[in-house]
Amino acid sequence: MRGKINQVQFEAPGNEILGWVHKRVQNKVIRSVGDLDVLPGRHKLRVAARCIRNGGILAYPTEAVYGLGCNPRNRAAVQRLLAIKRRPEHKGLILIAADFAQLAPFVEPLDDARMQAIRATWPGPVTWLLPARADTPGWLRGRHATLAVRVTAHPVAAALCAAAGSALVSTSANLGNRPPARTPLRVRSALGPQVDLVLTGPCGARARPSTIRDGRTGAIIRA
Repeated sequence: MRGKINQVQFEAPGNEILGWVHKRVQNKVIRSVGDLDVLPGRHKLRVAARCIRNGGILAYPTEAVYGLGCNPRNRAAVQRLLAIKRRPEHKGLILIAADFAQLAPFVEPLDDARMQAIRATWPGPVTWLLPARADTPGWLRGRHATLAVRVTAHPVAAALCAAAGSALVSTSANLGNRPPARTPLRVRSALGPQVDLVLTGPCGARARPSTIRDGRTGAIIRA
């Protein structure tokens, strides 16, 4: 899928996406039907999901900045993403999802009280460090015993996870130690044809990437 970068614009959502959105609004994964304005249509989601299944790297808007994503189970895709960002594997990565069920295969839940407090912040721009399952790949958790996970509140990112049928790797679309990209133009300028697909759309209103907190203690790791 390498070569000339592809850019996918959003179109009005079709009936299948409208049904998905209705369910997400009911479950408070998407906070209002006003978010329909930025949701992709069925064809665009199929293209993006196929990119993910084929081991591609794609950029997409999140709550604050553009993210880079891929299939977390595809080691080659993750390693290519890390190479694009020039990010060491030992640092670990964040997974985003449309709901907690997509994160459950990667993490061990904490006690009921802690999980209730964590899930009360989702969907939203809060990433939690939860104990990684024994079979969670090292290329995701790095040198840590925990994995950073979030149920995203951004309607495009959530729709992308739903279309892919799984959680996605999510890291800011920039080279290491460079400012994160907030527009498709910045993504293309920083990363060029190394990214297989760019889903264009507005980022959320946050000025900074998601807050990161320790699931066991609630301590803020990154504000």
